This record gives sequence, C-alpha cells and structure tokens, in this order.
Amino acid sequence: MRIKSFEFNLRELAGSMGDFGTLLPLAVGYIVACGLNPAGFLVMMGLANIVTGLVYRLPMPIEPMKVLAVAAIAQHWSPSMVYASAFAMGIVWLAFAVTGAIGWIARVTPLAVIRGVQVTLGILLAIEAFKMISTWWAMGAASILIVLLLRQNRHAPAALVLMVLGVLVMLLRGQFQQVVPPAFSLPTLTGFRLEEVWQTLVLAGFAQIPLTITNATIATAALIRTYWPDKAVSERRLSLNQGLMNLVFPFFGGMPMCHGAGGLAGQYYFGARTGGANIIEGIIEISLGLFLAGSIAGVFTFFPMAIVGAMMLLVGVELIRFARDSRFDRELLPMAVTVAVSLASNMALGFAAGIAAHHLTHAVLKNKGDTHDRPR
Repeated sequence: MRIKSFEFNLRELAGSMGDFGTLLPLAVGYIVACGLNPAGFLVMMGLANIVTGLVYRLPMPIEPMKVLAVAAIAQHWSPSMVYASAFAMGIVWLAFAVTGAIGWIARVTPLAVIRGVQVTLGILLAIEAFKMISTWWAMGAASILIVLLLRQNRHAPAALVLMVLGVLVMLLRGQFQQVVPPAFSLPTLTGFRLEEVWQTLVLAGFAQIPLTITNATIATAALIRTYWPDKAVSERRLSLNQGLMNLVFPFFGGMPMCHGAGGLAGQYYFGARTGGANIIEGIIEISLGLFLAGSIAGVFTFFPMAIVGAMMLLVGVELIRFARDSRFDRELLPMAVTVAVSLASNMALGFAAGIAAHHLTHAVLKNKGDTHDRPR
C-alpha cells in the first residue's frame, strides 16, 4: 500500500499541535524576556515547518533549541545575541553534516543508548507536565481524559478539542480583553555582532550540541525509522537541515531551531502521519506572526498551562514506553545508565556513560560466549 505524502484533514491539524507543549512556554520567554519580534519569530518558524514538510513529506517537528532557550530567557539575552546563537548553531550543524561526523556518531551509538535518551526525554517531559498540571489540577485531569477518549477520533481529534477548550476558558475569564488587538506586521531584517557568535557559544551553545546530537538528530532519526520504516531520514540530512535553517533564518528574526524526538512523538501521538501536518502548522504560525504579532505573547501567557501539561504528560509516557522494545539481557544496563546519568547531570554525560556501559556489557557477554548484538 502506497503511503500518502500529504493529507490535510482534522487529524493532521490535531497532530500539528502535538508539539505545542514545548513551544508555547519557550515562545513566551523569548518574546517577553528577550524582546524578540513575534512576527519574525513565528513567520520564520512557519516557513521552516512548511519547507521541512515539503522536503521530507513526513511530520518533522521544528522546535526551539532548549538549552539555548533556557539560557537566553534566564539571562535576558538581547535579540541580537539570540540571532547570533542561531547562526552559531547553523555553522556547527552544517559542519557536522558536511564532514560526515554526525553519521559516524550515529553509527557508533548503540540502540540501547538511543532508547535511554528517549526515555530520559519522556521523564523530563512528564516532570515539566506535572508542574503545568499543578496550576489547575481539575483542568489537567479533564484534559487527560479528553485525550484518552478522543485521540483516535477523526471528527473531533483530542488536540484540536483541547485548543478550542483553552480558548473558551480564556473567553469565559475575560482574558482576551487584556490582549492587544490584531494588527498586520511583517518580519524585519535582523543582525548581530560577530563577537556575539562566540559569546553565545561559550554561554550555552557548546552545552546545546550534545542535546541536539542525541535528541534532535540521532533519536529523531531512530523514531522516524520506527514510525515509517520505508521513509527513513538519515542523521546527516537532519543535521544539514538544522544547519541551513539556522544559517538563514536569524537574519529575519528567527530563533535557534532544531528537530526533536519529543516533538515528533507528540505530533504522531495526536494524529500527524504526513507532511501535511507541518504545512498546516506552518500556515498557522505564519498567520499568527503576520496578524497577531502584537497580541500573541498575551494569548500564549493566558492559555491554560494545565491543558498544555496534559498533552506533554501523555507524550512523555509514549516516549517512556519505547523501553519495552529493549532486550533486557544486553540492553537494560546501558539504557538504565543513560537514563540515570542524564537525569542526575545532563544528557551529554548520560550519552557517554551509556556507551561505556554498552561496551562493558558487550565485553561481559563476549566472555560468556554471547557476542550477538541486536541490529539497529
């Protein structure tokens, strides 16, 4: 049976909203704390989604680079520093793709370590989800129930119902009165100083690289192979895509962007199956950027975070469930070490510790006469 490359229906629309849980909080932070122009921020993200959807013909999440985003928001970076950090990441990921380094890293990364990265991300998403749900437990519980009842419903998909519910809550609370009225605006040309490229690399860029290698590139490629075995996308192509979009979009107001296994799992969980989801999301983001740039920060701020948390929680659980595919005789220790060290420190150290545990397990099994590795 031929798999469709593009569909435009309610299921794809719902799936396009599946990664909003990671986007909304960071978008608000970038706009409010760093002063990014919402028009450039959203339009560039929308264009990235549309181009990526057309190229890959699959759901392919476009997300903020989280380490950079958290550092920029916490330290109140200027807009030019945010743009410089995106350009720096563009250079890094283009270099990884052109030299073939990302392909080599992917080849030497065991499946158990990839599963460990996915499980870690699922746990981290669940932790953040509980924080959001705690702002309104009743709404969070109701949202989880809606997802469980309607996730497979083609006529009233869960994510779409939750977005409408959030808007209705805002209307009933009268919060739209505090939002700036709609007005048309265009992205402007933006720039940065060359010294800011190195400055942002030192502040957070170098710390971002391991997370992007593991989650945005290797784990995303592995998840694509799981969901669409006949439409695999190589780690090199993902790295190249991340490099090109980060080299171009900062000059028009774009933030540092990458892919992500969590975003992909969210899109798939809520119904996305084709590149149509990316195109739909891109059109939504471009429309918001062009017509609601002045009011979008208020909309994102007042949207009930308990609803977003419910979506994130179930996506986190979905990622954790990938652990069940592991072979516990030879993959349990590397996966467990990856998760434990990642949660205790960071994903870069977890990645390295997991690989070390894999080789230790392999050596022990080899001494016992069992040298067969599970193919990726």
